[in-house]
Amino acid sequence: MIGRELAHYHVTEKLGAGGMGEVWRARDTRLHRDVALKFLTAAFAGDRERLARFEREAQLLAALNHPNIAAIHGFEESDGQRFLVLEYVPGETLKGPLPPEEVLPIVHQLIDALEEAHEKGIVHRDLKPANIKITAEGKVKVLDFGLAKALVGDPIDEVASNSPTLAATALTRGAMLLGTAAYMSPEQARGKNVDKRADIFAFGSVLYEMLTGKQAFGGETISDSLAAILTKEPDRALLPADTYQNFGRLLDRCLQKDPKKRLRDIGEARIILDEKQPELTAKAPRRQEESRFPWRLGVLAVNALVLIALALLHFRETPPPPRTVTHFTVPLAQAGLSPRVAISRDGTRLAYLGGPPPGLIHLRFMDQLDARPIAGTEGALGQFFSPDGQWLAFYQGRAWKKVQVIGGATITLVENAPSFSIGSWSADGNIILGVTGSGLFRVSAAGGKPEVLTTPDPKKGERNHNWPEILPGGQAVLFTIGTGASFDDARIAVLSLQTGEQRVLVAGGTFARYVPTGKHERGTGHLVYWRAGSVFAVPFDLRTLQVTGSPVPVVEGVLGRPGLGVAYYAFSDTGTLVYAPGGSLGGGTSLTWVDRQGKAEPLAAPQRDYAALRLSPEGQRIAVSIGRRGERSDIWVYDLARGTLSRLTSQGDNSAPVWTPDGKRVTFRNNQEGKFTLSWAPADGSAPPETLAGLESRGTPDEWSPDGKLLLYSTGGGSGDPQRDLYLLPGPGASAGDRKPRPFLQTPSAENDGAFSPDGRWIAYVSDESQRPEIYVRPAGTGGGKWPVSTDGGNLPRWSRNGRELFYRNRNSVMAVTIEPGPTFRAGTPKLLFEHRSPVSAYDVSPDAKRFVMVQAPGAEPEAGAAHQVHIVLEWFEDIRRRVRAGG
Repeated sequence: MIGRELAHYHVTEKLGAGGMGEVWRARDTRLHRDVALKFLTAAFAGDRERLARFEREAQLLAALNHPNIAAIHGFEESDGQRFLVLEYVPGETLKGPLPPEEVLPIVHQLIDALEEAHEKGIVHRDLKPANIKITAEGKVKVLDFGLAKALVGDPIDEVASNSPTLAATALTRGAMLLGTAAYMSPEQARGKNVDKRADIFAFGSVLYEMLTGKQAFGGETISDSLAAILTKEPDRALLPADTYQNFGRLLDRCLQKDPKKRLRDIGEARIILDEKQPELTAKAPRRQEESRFPWRLGVLAVNALVLIALALLHFRETPPPPRTVTHFTVPLAQAGLSPRVAISRDGTRLAYLGGPPPGLIHLRFMDQLDARPIAGTEGALGQFFSPDGQWLAFYQGRAWKKVQVIGGATITLVENAPSFSIGSWSADGNIILGVTGSGLFRVSAAGGKPEVLTTPDPKKGERNHNWPEILPGGQAVLFTIGTGASFDDARIAVLSLQTGEQRVLVAGGTFARYVPTGKHERGTGHLVYWRAGSVFAVPFDLRTLQVTGSPVPVVEGVLGRPGLGVAYYAFSDTGTLVYAPGGSLGGGTSLTWVDRQGKAEPLAAPQRDYAALRLSPEGQRIAVSIGRRGERSDIWVYDLARGTLSRLTSQGDNSAPVWTPDGKRVTFRNNQEGKFTLSWAPADGSAPPETLAGLESRGTPDEWSPDGKLLLYSTGGGSGDPQRDLYLLPGPGASAGDRKPRPFLQTPSAENDGAFSPDGRWIAYVSDESQRPEIYVRPAGTGGGKWPVSTDGGNLPRWSRNGRELFYRNRNSVMAVTIEPGPTFRAGTPKLLFEHRSPVSAYDVSPDAKRFVMVQAPGAEPEAGAAHQVHIVLEWFEDIRRRVRAGG
């Protein structure tokens, strides 16, 4: 069977066999999901009347829709074979013994499932541990609900079937045994008609086995089991000493041999369990054996059952094989080169950033081949799903927003958000966000004012709190504490949302997530996190919020950025992992030439922590700041012809280099113990740096005017700071009275990244007046208007040396706009030159405008128009368990 194609189902493995047929796992190639195919035995499949009755009954069963009942998807025929299409349920079948506190949630879910079916007039008739599965998340799923009756029907002459599942006649018409011997009710064992009380008896047998690990009515043969059902009581001495009294009373009520004395409705079991007797007792009281059959009648019954057993064909159910972990690669059509991918909790939806325009969220349903863009999400960052998978939240411009996956208007959740990280959306309707350089915030999924949850403590070396993950139950959240320039040295902590208490769980790692890999337990799983290109897992107890073992690597080669603390992986509650392949992008950067088509040519400069850079006027030297993010940096000059790297500064923190028009000096920002200045130094290092002007707050030099008389610089903090404005500082040639800075552009919005045109007539700059960074141009002198240049976000404007083009970046993209010469400013439509595998953090344009010098992270070579690919792992939770057991 393995490898066969039946209709649109591809058979992959055998799951088991029983008295009514064989069960195989298959892949639904239309809906891209795993299903279970149940093939009927020849005795059933060859009887047209039986099949017609079964189809009618299966239609009734298909109406069952409950989270604790495995669904029936259909009844198909292919190549002359009839088979059921059932929900495939990963997990393990129910096994005992289990502690009473673990039995309780399982029993409640069984009650819910039986109650739902009984209210619709459906009786299982074959309830047993083999038909009960527990998923990795602790959810109970009852299998084969009602199939016994659907396959065999009510009393009718039947062909004998196989042990341990019985579907046999007695020697006369109308006497039928239906079910599995050890779990039958007495009325089933006698071949009588049954109702929901038969399920209640089987429920009691299953409960007994969960507590003791032994069958309530087990025997060496079928006859022994049936005789025990009719004449014996389960051994109560096997019940553990700490059994709840409620369990003892429930067993008494469920295992009554007279159905009239048994519970009439399974819902009554819930009432017994919920009675206030939480203390553990020495033993559940032993019930006096009630009425037995007379001895002779018992012997006759046993003899009759032996005759029936001799007529049965015997074959055993094969245990399900271990779940297969599957790896494959999926191309993302229309993808941009951002590696950020999100997956819904149920694993049915994938969201990624594509284009054009860049940053547009694309949604792909996993049962479809094509993705579709979601309008209004251009320039999005950090997208993540709501718990039900119906909404996506994302950062756009300076606001957090949400949009339905089916499309529609975007809804603003938080305005004027200065920065972002990927957030987490809880089932109670709250979203927790991290803010780069700050702490955690909580906001309603309906929008509103954010509530501060945490504030980094500088005394403990904390710089920021980021990358939150709300834990199941919504009472605690995982997050990362940044302590330096690299999140490789960060700490993973947990915050109690009830008490506000914080506790560090792991030292050295970032982007922690909780994986529900526990078996029957509701509170156990694994904590996974990223470090140095790998995802690690460590056992984690959700109830105590403590790690309980040692971490081991579970996935290698996962793309991440230690400088930002972000790792590009996500997974669903169903165990599907999706990640961008790669490694750590924080171990140093390099300098690279990139042509207008995106082809890269690395420079011979050594790998360092390069940051901002500018190309000298003649194009033969590069001024660049070197230093890890969050730590001090210095200005260096790299000589392209000689391949040498020379330091210009050594005191304080120095960044943002800008050349003077004659190429003799490099201007930069200096910070010494919080005192900011605009300074410069000879490019050949012949003299120490000098101060040009003091700054009241943090500022950044942007560019000198072509005549060298004015330095354009930005005030305020990072991008998005509403106090960020553009100022002009007269150069040293001006008189002392004229050396005072004067504002060029002051508005309620943030303006920065100013750039003079080569003829000095225009200034291009960035403003967020439209709620996201865009490129504008104004006259360099007084008066005049302004002209928007970019259309979907932009930063770092750079003019070509002839003034005929204006370039800018948009995260991963480098864009170009044609500038028409003339007395008024005229700009064409922005055009994409190329996309980069990582955000374009720093670049400059060569004098001939044919190529760009860029800072490039390892493994992030730009490729023009390359489709993005991600790796997907199915049954990843199983892989985690295996690797942790093996120690990695």
